[in-house]
Amino acid sequence: MLHRDGRAVHLSLDERTGAGFASQDLYLHGFFSANIKLPSDYAAGVVVAFYMSNGDVFEKTHDELDFEFLGNIRGKEWRVQTNIYGNGSTAIGREERYGFWFDPTEDFHKYSILWSHDRIIFSFAFSFFACFGFVYPVLFLLGISLDASKFENTPSIAYKQLVDSYFLKARSSSSLLFAKRFYIDNVPIREVVRTEAMGGQFPSKPMSLYATIWDGSNWATSGGRYKINYKYAPYIAEFADLILHGCAVDPMDHTPTCNGLAADLFNTITISADQRLAMERFRKKYMTYSYCYDRVRYSDPLSECSTGPEAREFQDSGEARFINRRHRHGKRHHRAPANSAI
Repeated sequence: MLHRDGRAVHLSLDERTGAGFASQDLYLHGFFSANIKLPSDYAAGVVVAFYMSNGDVFEKTHDELDFEFLGNIRGKEWRVQTNIYGNGSTAIGREERYGFWFDPTEDFHKYSILWSHDRIIFSFAFSFFACFGFVYPVLFLLGISLDASKFENTPSIAYKQLVDSYFLKARSSSSLLFAKRFYIDNVPIREVVRTEAMGGQFPSKPMSLYATIWDGSNWATSGGRYKINYKYAPYIAEFADLILHGCAVDPMDHTPTCNGLAADLFNTITISADQRLAMERFRKKYMTYSYCYDRVRYSDPLSECSTGPEAREFQDSGEARFINRRHRHGKRHHRAPANSAI
């Protein structure tokens, strides 16, 4: 359902159906972000995903970049999981999970993915720049089959309905400046740098942008211990002020349609020294699981993993030994700035 004169979308989950939207175009690299507000109250089993995928085009060799927000029981906080797949490498999970330093159900917060030829950077922060509005009019609403539990990251789409978009189409100069400025004002939480050993497991084919809400009762909360309770439905995830600044590709032969200067832009964006320190502080305080420390799944760390003394802070299962016990988010607490986490 569209809101704010077409500038926001509400995705709803109930016992009959899930919901989602997808970009009209496929992109080969770019900067993608959205302001998201998650469902409040009891949300065990609920999964809200903001991700890129090409599973509809490359069914057996798909690539994927994920933000997956995992609901919880009342009194417990939402968690967020990031993951990447390349060339159908779904048997090799690269999941990381984190807590929040803010309450993601009280207000909108901005979540971003930067994807270039050599690196992937996930970041999020409070949406101080929520109203710039340089967005391409490319959203589709997806009609979902009645079995919402099957609506996962590469859903079978029942039908696509083009949204009459009121978004402003970005002029290249304005959107480039915004993308750079916006990224600088975000908190990076994860960087994946391409290694030669990763080969095709680094996402390298054009992908669409998706957002979905679905029933993940079999795994999302405490390994499936807590299920969705539909008496609290509908569960509503709110998305607003999307940024899709990427190199679109021809839908027939998947060749890039942008010029060399635009294509090279994303390869020039890296994490500054201050941002890297902020990311390291965030990960030390809020990361609760990393595949790089999971000796049960991987006796030898994968090639992109760089482990050091911090490995002692994680169990062989990859779970943190000591979860940071922060005070609970409450509506009476003053809202902290985005960088208050660090």
